[in-house]
Amino acid sequence: MKQPDELEDGELQSGETVLMVDSRQRRYLVVLRTGGEFHTHAGVVQHDQIIGSPEGSEFRSGSGARFVAVRPTLADQVLKMPRGAQVIYPKDLGAIWMLADVRAGMTVFETGVGSGALSATLLRCGAFVTGYELREDFAERAVQNVESIAGAEALDRYDVQLRDAYESVDPPRSSPPQSKTGTAAAGEASSSECRYDRAVLDIPEPWRVAVHLPERLRRGGILVAYNPSVTQVQQLRRTLDEGPWALIETIEVMHRSWHVKGASVRPDHRMVAHTGFLTHARLIEA
Repeated sequence: MKQPDELEDGELQSGETVLMVDSRQRRYLVVLRTGGEFHTHAGVVQHDQIIGSPEGSEFRSGSGARFVAVRPTLADQVLKMPRGAQVIYPKDLGAIWMLADVRAGMTVFETGVGSGALSATLLRCGAFVTGYELREDFAERAVQNVESIAGAEALDRYDVQLRDAYESVDPPRSSPPQSKTGTAAAGEASSSECRYDRAVLDIPEPWRVAVHLPERLRRGGILVAYNPSVTQVQQLRRTLDEGPWALIETIEVMHRSWHVKGASVRPDHRMVAHTGFLTHARLIEA
């Protein structure tokens, strides 16, 4: 095995997470450790065999099973991450990112953060994210998952506050937050002139937060809400219709893979169908 100072660019290294994929496309996330072992029902692969190898290398277990090692995508990490709350599926994360049009340097308000899948997606875009969460264990788990997926530097742009968004939404802080979790202290927020660029809501009653947002979202800013139930969508749409919002739309995203093998081409028998509705709107008055 190569020593750390002999590793080349692109080679898999000790301490990083890799995705091991077997011949049946089963996927396993593995954190590489010198001297470690990757165990499955198909046998064992030594971590030392993987460390120092180029990404995409093939490995055999003691029983001859084949595995390919690659670096995981964001979707791989979201689906395999430790979770407290149910995560938003990658198909919806991608749609939220596009609908909200999040770009580097933007300030984004998020509630609730759950297991941190959406937070990690927004932070990977280079945004500054303020998240409100009621449960401390969820907040702590979200910070851990964000660090694992987006890296430690992303925590400098991630401010998780133990707050109830139904009660109020404060302006974003005037500078990148330094604390990782904690209750908001009086006077911490910046002036009322500082507003969020985007707001993303993943809570049961988003209409109760939407009424606060015209004070906190900049004019032209975008709101995106994720809800599993159409009755939630109905109430949210009523609230948005009565407020300073325009370009309101509700969609859902379906994900159907296809079986392609020789002359046999057909939709797969299973698909990721309804997971949630995405409602988005633009603030036209503030």
